[in-house]
Amino acid sequence: MAMSIGASSGGVMCDINTTPLIDVMLVLLVTLIVSLPIMTHAVKLDMPQSNNPPPPDQRPEVIDLEIDFDGTVVWNGTPVQSVQQLESYFHTEAEKPVQAEIHLRPDRRAKYDNVAKVLAAAQRNRMKKIGFVNTSDFKD
Repeated sequence: MAMSIGASSGGVMCDINTTPLIDVMLVLLVTLIVSLPIMTHAVKLDMPQSNNPPPPDQRPEVIDLEIDFDGTVVWNGTPVQSVQQLESYFHTEAEKPVQAEIHLRPDRRAKYDNVAKVLAAAQRNRMKKIGFVNTSDFKD
């Protein structure tokens, strides 16, 4: 690099200082060289095969199971007489190809023991889709 100090004519020097531009260019070049291998890194994913059609949009049957404060269990509006009868209902529902959803609606004054027995009976008979409905009543 050459530098001139003072000129014989005493005029203004109009040359641009290119040193900062070259520094910026070199920083950008190094950044590109470092980040290029990261951008080309491939991630292998096992995507589902397109020849398998999606399952039909089939809504399962819903069973309303209510537990009253006195321990009475009501299956879709019909009172259940005994635990054996309840288990037979669960068993027949578990045998179906598409299991029904059980919407459990216990009364807020129902004993936990009664609710636990119903849940245990459902679990013993391989029921998988069980959910509590209207639990906002439990809040005081």
